[in-house]
Amino acid sequence: MELEGLKMSRSKSQKITVEQFISSMIPLIDMEKEAEISASLGLSSTRSLHASQKRGSSIFNLKCTDAQTGLMGKTLLEFQSNKGDVLPAHKESIVDIEGEATERLKHFILPWRSWRFLVLQFSTHDVVVLKPNKADQGSSSLGQGVVYRLKDSSITVAFDEIPEDGLNSPLRLEKVANEVTYRRMKDALIQLSKHKGPAVEMIPVLFGEKLPTTTKKIMQFSPFNKTLDHSQRDAISKALSSGNVFLLHGPPGTGKTTTIVEIILQEIKRGSKILACAASNIAVDNIVERLFPYRVRLVRLGHPARLLPQVLESALDAQVLRGDNNSLANDIRKEMKVLNEKMLKSKDRNTRRDIRKELRTLSKEERRRQQLAVIDVLKNADVILTTLTGAASHQLEKITFDLVIIDEAAQALEVACWVALLKGSRCMLAGDHLQLPPTIQSAEAEKMGLGRTLFERLANLYGEEVMSMLAVQYRMHELIMNWSSGEFYGGKIQAHSSVAEHKLWDLENVKRSSSTEPTLILVDTAGFEMEEKKDEEDSTMNEGEATIAIGHALRLVESGVQACDIGIITPYSAQVTYLKVLRGTEAKLKDVEISTVDGFQGREKEAIIISMVRSNVKKEVGFLTDHRRMNVAITRSRRQCCLVCDTETVSEDSFLKHLVEYFQEHGEYLSASEYGH
Repeated sequence: MELEGLKMSRSKSQKITVEQFISSMIPLIDMEKEAEISASLGLSSTRSLHASQKRGSSIFNLKCTDAQTGLMGKTLLEFQSNKGDVLPAHKESIVDIEGEATERLKHFILPWRSWRFLVLQFSTHDVVVLKPNKADQGSSSLGQGVVYRLKDSSITVAFDEIPEDGLNSPLRLEKVANEVTYRRMKDALIQLSKHKGPAVEMIPVLFGEKLPTTTKKIMQFSPFNKTLDHSQRDAISKALSSGNVFLLHGPPGTGKTTTIVEIILQEIKRGSKILACAASNIAVDNIVERLFPYRVRLVRLGHPARLLPQVLESALDAQVLRGDNNSLANDIRKEMKVLNEKMLKSKDRNTRRDIRKELRTLSKEERRRQQLAVIDVLKNADVILTTLTGAASHQLEKITFDLVIIDEAAQALEVACWVALLKGSRCMLAGDHLQLPPTIQSAEAEKMGLGRTLFERLANLYGEEVMSMLAVQYRMHELIMNWSSGEFYGGKIQAHSSVAEHKLWDLENVKRSSSTEPTLILVDTAGFEMEEKKDEEDSTMNEGEATIAIGHALRLVESGVQACDIGIITPYSAQVTYLKVLRGTEAKLKDVEISTVDGFQGREKEAIIISMVRSNVKKEVGFLTDHRRMNVAITRSRRQCCLVCDTETVSEDSFLKHLVEYFQEHGEYLSASEYGH
């Protein structure tokens, strides 16, 4: 079985010491940083600024059209193109704020492969630098900020401080790697090497030098959430009994976040101060939202531009502004707004210099008056939530925690986990090492061990001694679930009665038809000459499979399934792009979500269509051999999963062959001819 095989491949003899871990990670962090910088800029030593513009990692010929003091003390600068749009100078490029083709794509005159290079790659939360439009590639920037908002005709960036100069001249924005992340990981390794602080007793346990401790009696608790199932209750009891470390293994759809929230509530009840983290901002915000109804004293740490709007009121900055100094802070901010607008309009260099000096003075006064309020807010919080590297914030320097909780731990770099772990005496890691691992930019660093997670290492080191697996899932029809349960989880997962037999045609306004009746559908393209192709970036695509996937989505919509309830998943980015082009020609499918497998982890849809892409005479399946990727893809679906593939090619891999056979046995088998091929 997959789980046993993974355990066997990582023997306990592979224990690593603290010193070995630190010495191995430092060069790998540098390699990953360089790889991310290269990827984010889209540049090599031979590529020009024009190439970065073409690839969508730079936006040229911008003008600053608005400056606001807002976003909790940050400066918001809005930029528009001197040519009337924010795209590189190609009027044929028509994209929406997601960077996806709009309905107007039907009028598109360029081949899709050319269009692909013109689509903007900017998104909210990206770190960017602002430079004069004609500045050299390696020149210093006017300022660094975070993308806050994207519209059809503008891009808004949040800066901690307003750029010193140059806002009245043509500008450009460049996407950059967030080097702060790498510096914080290295700092954590330095702290780890000292073996001091609140985690001093936990460190040897996490490196296998000391055995984990637990209380001998089973911890009884009165749940806040009365709907918890037996496996969730057992996991919570074991977590509350842990003395050093606990692993919450959450297979797809088993209510991992529900369990985390209950553990947090129980620990608060016991008087614990908690640091709750995750690798991504979305995952952190998800926990914040789930804690809201329980009215706990929580603080969400992080740049406001990176937070979901619905959690902003819990942000540290927002809570400080609601404190005693709120009216004074508002007065200062109003004055700063007036000065910002005045500076933007002024063309006199001396006047702008004087205004900047006054702005710095006001900003310093605002920070001084809010510093004590920050301390009070954090001191009174029961739980502080942030990303892993956000735990290195200077605001947490002198705060220690009774428990550090890390969600998405099986997707987080171990070195990033240590940024948070060093602040507590106990830890709980939640995740699933049988789904996707961390995303690593550097293939060499991944090969050398950067991608091996702390969750996986501890699962192999201690196993069930410190781990509980959730066993009831609330997402999938049991036919979808049974394949994943059997291949990855020893057949231990059960479908809750509320989802075990639900069908697409149970949904409101959905007709029972040949398209909505089956739970599993296999569309076989073997023998129909739908061979894969490569795009300019050497990613793989399959136009025939894309046409079938879009065709099936159209059939579902015509049977009454809402487009927003349908997802199309594929392992290859080129296929994603081509699918989006086809979707743009069908107005009914505008709200169908299309993404890579990686982009769908943690998500779900009522119906999922999977295009496996690979079809070739050599029967090569590429990175489809990463079985965890297939586990994620199949388990995104709630009521129907449609698999589009060349069965002759993919069956060359024994694991994928079992998948095909499962769909053939338990689902409906169709050939590509059913979709007009």
